[in-house]
Amino acid sequence: MPVTVLLVDDEPLVRAGLRAVLEAQPDIEVVGEAADGAAVLPLVRRLRPDVVAMDVRMPLMDGIEATRLVLRTVDSPPKILVVTTFENDEYVYEALRAGADGFLIKRARPSEIVNAVRLIAEGESLLFPAAVRALAAEYGSNKARADLDRAALTEREEAVLRLMARGLSNAEIAERLIVGTETVKSHVSAVLAKLGARDRTQAVIAAYESGFVSPG
Repeated sequence: MPVTVLLVDDEPLVRAGLRAVLEAQPDIEVVGEAADGAAVLPLVRRLRPDVVAMDVRMPLMDGIEATRLVLRTVDSPPKILVVTTFENDEYVYEALRAGADGFLIKRARPSEIVNAVRLIAEGESLLFPAAVRALAAEYGSNKARADLDRAALTEREEAVLRLMARGLSNAEIAERLIVGTETVKSHVSAVLAKLGARDRTQAVIAAYESGFVSPG
């Protein structure tokens, strides 16, 4: 089954470009388009896409509120991939905090766009560690430090969280720690549960906001 994608952007040329790139792939299908966040929820309910590629700045309802609405009201919601012009943007950070699974820059190469959709559909987060670190430093909350302290992560869980924050996949973490991928998945699940995080992205944001992951 192909990965199904809903495109949401108020610029018709952007939607057309993304559609052309994605539909050139045999394993990806664009099932719909929207020009504003206000149209996202009914389309998600009707089309049931695997991934929503979502702009953050739109006139009637921005991508942040649309993300919150979908995640709050849809059972088994789609993955949300924020597509943005500027990575160092408070809108991007708020979308990630609202539950988006990752973000992609609009000037990305076609191969990067395709890879991003595939990764998000598979449940991997799509983050750029340096950019997220900068966003957390500028827009983050001190509350995350207390939340992470209370989580009482084990030493191995802390190691996994640090590697997640660097953008490593489960397979890459397994190779780094010399363990099996199923073991890594178990550790990731434990980290998410202890942090009360919806997904890897939320856990990584908590790691950066809290200062748990150092700039180096």
